[in-house]
This record gives sequence, C-alpha cells and structure tokens, in this order.
Amino acid sequence: MTDKNTFVTQPSLPPLEEFIPYLNKIWDSKLLTNSGPFHDELELALTDYLGVKFISLYSNATIALMSAIKFFNITDEIITTPFSFVATSHAILWNNATPIFVDIDPITCNLDPLKIEKAITSKTKAILAVHCYGNPCDYDSIKKIATKYNLKVIYDAAHAFAVNCDCGSILQHGDLSVLSFHATKVFNTFEGGAIISPDLETKIRIDQLKNFGFVNEVSVNGSGINGKMSEFNAALGLLQLKHIDSYIKKRSHIDNYYRKCLQGIKGIRILDSFNLQKHNFSYFPIFIENSYPISRDELYEKLKTIGIFARRYFYPLIPEFSEYAKKPLDIKAYFPNAYNLSREVLCLPIFPDLDEERIFKIVNFIKSNSN
Repeated sequence: MTDKNTFVTQPSLPPLEEFIPYLNKIWDSKLLTNSGPFHDELELALTDYLGVKFISLYSNATIALMSAIKFFNITDEIITTPFSFVATSHAILWNNATPIFVDIDPITCNLDPLKIEKAITSKTKAILAVHCYGNPCDYDSIKKIATKYNLKVIYDAAHAFAVNCDCGSILQHGDLSVLSFHATKVFNTFEGGAIISPDLETKIRIDQLKNFGFVNEVSVNGSGINGKMSEFNAALGLLQLKHIDSYIKKRSHIDNYYRKCLQGIKGIRILDSFNLQKHNFSYFPIFIENSYPISRDELYEKLKTIGIFARRYFYPLIPEFSEYAKKPLDIKAYFPNAYNLSREVLCLPIFPDLDEERIFKIVNFIKSNSN
C-alpha cells in the first residue's frame, strides 16, 4: 500500500466556509425538514438546471425507486437489467413485484430492446431500465415496446445527472426517472435522490408518497413512506449547483486523458462516449478482454498493491446474489453479454480532485502490464 491510496471516486465538496451561512439560516429558522425553504428552492433550481418540468426531492434514490414503482401499484412482473447496482432490483422486491432480468447490449451496457420484447408476458407491467454509466438507453425503442404492450417505463437515472442528448435531458424519457445524489455521484447532497415527473398531478402524488401518503392534516392517500430530504441536504445541494459545472469540466479532462493514453492497448476496450450533447463523466469503465496478458481480476488486485482501488462495476450480476438465485439458472447462458462484461469491466478512478500524477500512475501501470 502507499501513503496516499486512490479510490474509484471521492465526493466533491464546496469550501466549508461557503456552507456556514446556510447552516446559520437553518439554525435561525429551526426548520429542519418537511419541505423547508432550502428544499423548495433546490427543487426549483434543479428543474431549471436539468431542463425538466417537475422534480420531487428524496432522502435517497432507493426510496425514490421504491416510490416510483409504488406510484403505479405494480405487484406483478417488471423487466429490468442484471447489470446494475442491486438497489435497482431491490426496489422491485420491496414492492412485492417480480424482477425479470434480460440481457444487455454489449456495446452500451444497457437493456437490449429485443430481449425486452421477448421476455414480455401477460404478467409484465413495467420496464425498469438503467442509463448505465450515464449513457442513454435506447429510449425510442423502449417507448415503442411500452406503447405496444401498455407498459410503464421507469428509468433508474442514478448515473445520469445533467446528461443531455439531441432532444434535451434524458431525464424526460419514460413515465418517471429517478436520480441519485449519493456521496459517490457527480452531484451529491451527502445522501439524496429525486423523482422526475412529467406533470404537476404526478408530482403532487409523488410528494404525498414520500410524506407517509398525507394529502392534508386529516387525510392519507395510500401507504406512503418517509422519503423527505432534510434542509441540510437541500442546502448543500444548492451550494453544489454553484460548482457543478466546474466539477463536470474537470471530470471531462480526466476522461479525455484516459481515452488518449489507453487507446490502442491490445486487450483494453474503452466504452464509447456516444456523442452526447452533454455528458457528466460519472464513470470511466474499461473492459479487460482475453487478449490482455492478465485477467481483469489480476489487474484489479495488482492495482491495489500500488494504492489504486478501482471497482468492478458491476460484478457479480444481480441474479448471482443469493436473494435472486433461489432457482437454478445458467447465468452465462441466460445473460451472455452481461455475464461477459461483468467479468471484464473495471472502473478506473475519476473525480475532480484526481491529480495528473495519480492519473499518470494508473495509465502507466496498465500499459506496463500489457507487454
């Protein structure tokens, strides 16, 4: 190990002295939660920054995902990806619904629309897709399928803060989109999340769901949950918005450097950037193929010896976890693309404060092991 270990990510935080005035206002107001002034201000600021119509802030993205499914009262089958963080499918289980995993596209790492359509049954009620690494799903094809079979579409957009395609924000696609503001994300509020709604009526119902289902002081509409964001988290979010463009710009420089230096190394495949109008550079995944001299896991362990802690996002696949592996299933046969990518992927460190010396160290180490 080295004196200065480098992890796959590090939270971006504004100068502490800039946060103190926000804390002073919270102390003066004694308003800590329940849609305080910072909460409401952040919702408005985010709708403007992200280019969306309505947003509901949440304490975290997992509860937001649970609420998004609850909004549609889905307790049957939901088609989803095996290649994601386990919270995606856990939200389905918490609603007593059944996740139906289908394979992904090997280039985009997102759900393969052809596989989606083949998996639809009379019990299928929704599609829960993930914009993996912030790269958009094939939302046009998914919309056509959903329309054809009368399915709801929910996007887990945990990686997709501020990502824009030709038509604007990718958060506008689907019936609902869910964001994460966890400490590891490009935009963080320590912990937090949000649901993007297409209209005011939907937002009002979502806001009720995150506040125990209360419509007013004496009326409850359904079994809601406590998913409210506190004033502390909202205040940090407002301050983070002032710095977010500089964070993303620094991430962009690191992404470009990695691409330039790792291009052409035999056995190293770099994920396409897909020519987005705006990317957030939330992750930098590479894929260690068979032609590289050592395996992904060997490189992963070797990097640790020099203090570099990359991550195997996403390994193992969700269906390989015991909670989902109760029925015998040939994972490699059912999800060949997801299986292979889960054995090849390695996300390299990327965060605004990652200095050139450490980036150079990572790149040179990968190159030195390619001979």
